[in-house]
Amino acid sequence: MKLPPDVERSLAGPETLGLDTRVEIRKAAIRLLEEMPEGTGRLVIDLGRTRHVDSAGLGALMLIQRRAAERRQVVVLRNASEEIRFLLVLTKLDDLFQLESAAV
Repeated sequence: MKLPPDVERSLAGPETLGLDTRVEIRKAAIRLLEEMPEGTGRLVIDLGRTRHVDSAGLGALMLIQRRAAERRQVVVLRNASEEIRFLLVLTKLDDLFQLESAAV
């Protein structure tokens, strides 16, 4: 089932997703998820400028994904670097998210 394009919200990831930025991105993401009707919508987190993710950052992504799952919504990680993709695979978190490259 294809969702209407207006049921998508976007959020730009910080340069470093970690201890100092985790609360801010989690609050912003959850606010965007709650703006969309429950059971529909995609939250796109653009990691194009994100260069580093630490364990606190991974924890924030997991909390965002958990909230989305509770609301039956999808979290998309867009433009994740090879290093971030590898980290997601290594920690077995890659299956929790849809991974996308930049739209052409």
